[in-house]
Amino acid sequence: MRRLLLLMLSILSAVASQAQINESSTLREVEFAQLSQRDPNPLAEKALAIHSDQWKHAESEHFIYHFVHSYVATPVSVEAEFHYRVIAKALEREHSPDEIKSNIYIFERPEEWREFQAYGKLEPWTGGIHSAGSLFIQRNPSYRFSDNSLGHEVVHLVLHRFYTDSIPCWLDEGFAQFISKDAHASYERARGYISKPHSDSIAPGDLIPLTVLTTTTHPPSDRVHIFYDESERLVRFLAAADKPSFLILLDSLARHQPLETVLPRLYSGRFINISKLEENFRDYASKDFGTSLQQASNE
Repeated sequence: MRRLLLLMLSILSAVASQAQINESSTLREVEFAQLSQRDPNPLAEKALAIHSDQWKHAESEHFIYHFVHSYVATPVSVEAEFHYRVIAKALEREHSPDEIKSNIYIFERPEEWREFQAYGKLEPWTGGIHSAGSLFIQRNPSYRFSDNSLGHEVVHLVLHRFYTDSIPCWLDEGFAQFISKDAHASYERARGYISKPHSDSIAPGDLIPLTVLTTTTHPPSDRVHIFYDESERLVRFLAAADKPSFLILLDSLARHQPLETVLPRLYSGRFINISKLEENFRDYASKDFGTSLQQASNE
């Protein structure tokens, strides 16, 4: 575990120094017709139809942005590019010049976000949605956003870019939480704030059996937080056990190979089946449960 932490810290430190975090810079606005790529997502047309005269557009190296005010979009663009570099390094992926860029749509006014929710038939509680490689988010300039929510969604964007056939829900959400929590802490430190990543443990009696967790296609509405926390812990546990094997596991599951077949082959001698994995994972998932709750309440 310590080796993984040191590896992640070295990656994040290197990326932080390369990212040149400077939120005083401004995105250079371009005309919609001048954008290098078009977004085929049906939700894109619905988004841009809402007060179509207000939208502005810009590009960075890996993303295309649609926004109202540059002072709202610029911090989003800086954080998005930072997270892209973290994710690409963690996945050991190289950037391709002809790579498709992801589109990010930034709504500022709550009433316009509600209008988009109605257009897209989204749940009323959603504050953002990743759909088919595009991200639609609300960023009210009246609020200060200081959590890992944007980074979490950017991880989904990048995973979708690298694994277009999708990956299992637990792996998608768990990896997004794992990377975004660590990256957000590093991002905040690079901006001069004191910050450290926090991984939530789960009460032993609340754990979802791995046979259920790893086959669930959507986070269960009655256990959403447990699903996210346990998925993040499982990803962290597997990556710490063997980082190269974890990356192969990710590739294999993205090709829809069964976990019960891939797991014993990649983690030979450790996890001969899902039951053995669960036996080893349960203690880690609940480690320091009472302590982590107290720490979270004090932060």
